[in-house]
Amino acid sequence: MKTYKNLYDKICSFENLLLASRKARLGKRSNTDVAQFEINLEKELVNIREELLQQTYTPGNYTEFYIYEPKKRMISAAPYRDRVVHHALCNVIEPLFEKTFIYDSYANRTGKGTHKAIKRYQEFSRKNSFVLKCDIQKFFPSIDHEILKQEIRKKIGCRKTLWLIDTIIDNSNEQEATLNYFETDTLFSSIERRKGLPIGNLTSQFFANVYMNAFDHFVKEQLQCKSYVRYVDDFVVFGNEKKHLGSIKVSLETFLQTLRLIVHPNKTKVFPIDTGLCFLGHRVFPTFRLLKKENVQRSRRKLKKLETLYAQGKITLAKVSASVRSWIAHASFSDTDRLREKIFSNIVFVKE
Repeated sequence: MKTYKNLYDKICSFENLLLASRKARLGKRSNTDVAQFEINLEKELVNIREELLQQTYTPGNYTEFYIYEPKKRMISAAPYRDRVVHHALCNVIEPLFEKTFIYDSYANRTGKGTHKAIKRYQEFSRKNSFVLKCDIQKFFPSIDHEILKQEIRKKIGCRKTLWLIDTIIDNSNEQEATLNYFETDTLFSSIERRKGLPIGNLTSQFFANVYMNAFDHFVKEQLQCKSYVRYVDDFVVFGNEKKHLGSIKVSLETFLQTLRLIVHPNKTKVFPIDTGLCFLGHRVFPTFRLLKKENVQRSRRKLKKLETLYAQGKITLAKVSASVRSWIAHASFSDTDRLREKIFSNIVFVKE
């Protein structure tokens, strides 16, 4: 595998930092921290550049909050200037790793995404009778720092770039505790090994693909599973023999242990294709798609809340419109014409 050196000057160039700031501010220009940064943009970027060149750059503290749908998760938001650095780093190193990723990895990659992953799922489902659906237990909190750094060093040989990468990884905030033990562990291994990346960082999403890349190649090349789709920690393998997929499951679990990962015991099973599988927010069949029942219920509650807030004058029509358009775009990917007609027949946005 080719190793890349002499990357750091490109990462630290003013042109790259300016591009990084433009990417970081997308959809967030009204945020206070973004607006303050933009007022003194040139000065802020020059300061970041000097800190990077002098290797005095230190990430700031994360802002932590929880989301509860579809499940409780802690989200960690880095300070805005750190997000600019994350984009600057990924601008340069992401294309180097992109060449090594398999086609059927769909998360956080240009030209991919959930819709492409679901369409690929349907393509494979029309050729197979069964699907093995897997879900990794506490994926981001379980990512092992030492293993991640080893994977990165297989591609990056630039000492200063590795310093910046290590700085970002080492300054990850404390994530949800995981106490998984593996065959070669000592009594204290689970506590002593640094692990966990903050959900919300651009770098975390990218590092997740780097971390799982060897696994992807193992599935495709060693196990010869040609019908395979992965989106972050959700992945599916297709086949025509249920027993064979059962043996594949054992092989997958064994390899994942080398990454110090464990599949969720209640969410990793073999299903008949024709019963439909819940995958990436949709219930997917070979020739059509539906929204998951819990997603529909959650959306009804959210739209009713928007209706009430607008009636009380607590939100603007522009904000209502943006939220509604976003949900329609999500729902219209599935076969939901009647569902959307029914939902909106009972919701009227008028002020009291």
